Amino acid sequence: MPLPLPLYLLALAVFAMGTSEFMLAGLLPDLARDLGVSVGAAGALTSAFAVGMVIGAPLMAVLARGRSGRSGLLGFVLVFLAAHVAGALTSSFGVLLASRVVAALANAGFLALALTTAIAMVPADRTARALAVLLGGTTVATVVGVPGGALLGAHAGWRAAFWAVAVLCVPAALGILRGVPAAEPSPEGPSLRAEFGVLREPGLARVLVLAALVNAATFGSFTFLAPVVTGPAGLTPSWVSAALMLFGAGSFAGVTAAGRLGDRHAGRVLAVGGPLLLAGWVALAALADRPAVLPALLFVQGALSFAVGGTLIARILYEAAGAPALAGAYATAALNVGAVVGPLLAATVLGRPTGPFLLSAGLVAAALAFAAVSGSRRGGPASRC
Repeated sequence: MPLPLPLYLLALAVFAMGTSEFMLAGLLPDLARDLGVSVGAAGALTSAFAVGMVIGAPLMAVLARGRSGRSGLLGFVLVFLAAHVAGALTSSFGVLLASRVVAALANAGFLALALTTAIAMVPADRTARALAVLLGGTTVATVVGVPGGALLGAHAGWRAAFWAVAVLCVPAALGILRGVPAAEPSPEGPSLRAEFGVLREPGLARVLVLAALVNAATFGSFTFLAPVVTGPAGLTPSWVSAALMLFGAGSFAGVTAAGRLGDRHAGRVLAVGGPLLLAGWVALAALADRPAVLPALLFVQGALSFAVGGTLIARILYEAAGAPALAGAYATAALNVGAVVGPLLAATVLGRPTGPFLLSAGLVAAALAFAAVSGSRRGGPASRC
């Protein structure tokens, strides 16, 4: 039985938003020159977006609470579109920075609501597959959207990349308007206080920590792949895009595989994938100077990172079932805490070119140790989430 078409429309919006989140890495020098700021100052645009995602997930979910899924999703997409139009038109760095914060808030709200909308569209035994389609929008953004945005920016200027993201939002908005059901949610449900109270549940807190650690490992190394490719591996800068695309292609494969296995075998995916993920980061650190094996390892690590990370996101939604309006916000916040903390930690170990890989190995090792200890305290298998 095929998944509902609206899921793929939501994934299109996630693709546009994921492209926007990561595309600035290739646009900062041009953008800084045009707006008369340093590259370091321009880097604040990336930090502002990431912080806005973390703060915005619960805040926007609360504001959207009580609205229909369609109206909330459409509103967030339109705000996101408007923020990119404003960013493309402005000549003020301050206005651009503000537009990135607004875009991040809209992105966070959209993803939080889309996660809960997606699982409501399918039977319980197809939840993981539905989430895989949604998260697939992010992985496709790393494969196609981010390199494409960098290429467009190099040939037509950074503003063209902002316009392209805005244009991508148009079919996504039309698809949501026509494809997502407009039915209002039932007025009966847990209070806002009760939904926040779910955070005290040990099972949810446990999986939130695990998801943040694993995603910190993923984004810490992904952010600093370029120094490894051009340093220890001895490859030319033109290989950087290829390395990012390989990692992204692996991510898509991993999240797709996890979607097919996660509904029935989530515990096995985590029990097998977690140790393999740790071994992979260690292998990358040890073999980064061998260009013949680096591409294969990047693909495998992309697959393992998103298979494990995607399964943990699904487990967050399961554990947060008592908070139907905020469950997606909790998952989004955990994902983006990792996206903020990972690169910040990785930046401190750049004195060693493979430092980010070793850091990622340490973060995954910490996640496995935490899973074992907290699992034994719960009286269940350590691999269970």
